[in-house]
Amino acid sequence: MQQVNLGIIGGGTVGSGVYEALARNGSLLASRIGANVKVHRVAVRDLKKKRATAIPASLLTTDWREVVFDPNVQLIAELIGGTTTAREIILAALKLGKPVVTANKALLSAHGEELFAAAKKYGTNLYYEASVCGGIPIIKSLREGFVGNRINALYGIVNGTCNYILTRMKLEGADFGAVLADAQKLGYAETPPDLDIDGHDAAHKIGILASLAHGFWVKPKKVFVDGIRHVSALDIKYAGELGYTIKLIGTVKKSENSSRVQVSVYPTLVPNSHVLASVNGVFNAVFVRGDIVGDSLFYGRGAGKDATASSVLSDIGDAVLDLKTGIKNRLPAFVPHERAGAVAPISEVVSQYFVRLNVVDKPGVLAKIATIFGQANIGISSVIQPEGEEGESVPLIFMLHYATNGVAAKALAKIANLPTVKGKPVMIRVENFE
Repeated sequence: MQQVNLGIIGGGTVGSGVYEALARNGSLLASRIGANVKVHRVAVRDLKKKRATAIPASLLTTDWREVVFDPNVQLIAELIGGTTTAREIILAALKLGKPVVTANKALLSAHGEELFAAAKKYGTNLYYEASVCGGIPIIKSLREGFVGNRINALYGIVNGTCNYILTRMKLEGADFGAVLADAQKLGYAETPPDLDIDGHDAAHKIGILASLAHGFWVKPKKVFVDGIRHVSALDIKYAGELGYTIKLIGTVKKSENSSRVQVSVYPTLVPNSHVLASVNGVFNAVFVRGDIVGDSLFYGRGAGKDATASSVLSDIGDAVLDLKTGIKNRLPAFVPHERAGAVAPISEVVSQYFVRLNVVDKPGVLAKIATIFGQANIGISSVIQPEGEEGESVPLIFMLHYATNGVAAKALAKIANLPTVKGKPVMIRVENFE
């Protein structure tokens, strides 16, 4: 049986997980692809570090160049993360004509076009299934399974940390800060947690999916991002009373009346009747609507050693098959088939809205607010006004009909200037998946 020598860069959670998975299921993989994958070298930062899975000292080095430039290594797995050294490693490997498997979403988001161009130039390939949603095969599905479909919409719960926090807040009625602190203790959230809770991790992933779905590379700065810091227990409570669950949703959607595509990440009210509302804890899910296939749902673990290792092994299998057949670029990493594609600015995106205000309970307040919405041509579908003592501050909740984000933002700015409105208005978009 043909043997392919693999070089792994990174011996941390993902790197050691891949080594362990190959040790466990390497013979199964070989029987399915007709070639044996052997780990030849592993580059790590610290030779003495204790790892959950022991890697033989004879395989270890602290110099990634000893792995990439080893003539006996035919395939590279970059599993260190970051956007500087990882970029150098991948470019060096591709220049040598060696295919690369990566799980690095931040790198692809920032430098994807450059890396894909290098793979094409040097006649090899870049595989990146593990970069989005851990063990969920969403990239392979978009690139292969849905190759004959126009993707009309894609909605993703793609950050487990945010989903865990929002789930706990809903089930326990807890405040954001308390649940975040607990998530950090349990290892579900980093310290600092900004990359996750401010939506940037999700934006990296949703930008990659948008690029694959619509055929032009989405620049990170074009993705509208809003995190979950401002979501309160009150918002979750009143959303529940209205029949909704709040989730951090990455949205990729093309309007029928525009050639531009919405690419965004923000907290979203999801109807309790929709399948995404029941995706809880650290799990991920991606809902895809194709013009031929209709609606499909992908659900599973979006992070962690085993889930990510599963996707890395899938890419290793594809890379080995390509090497075995001599077709190094059978399925190019990215095909830019929509040169005129563009991302729609958030101001032009049309949504429905949940708005929570803190107002002084006195006659005429509701009328003044409704007048401002009316002047902006924004319809009100429902209002929740809890009872309170006159003169005290109370929450006032509106569900608004469709309007552009730009118009809604201007109306809220006017409302915020009313003397009876205290604090900054909270606006959360609503998605009914129509």
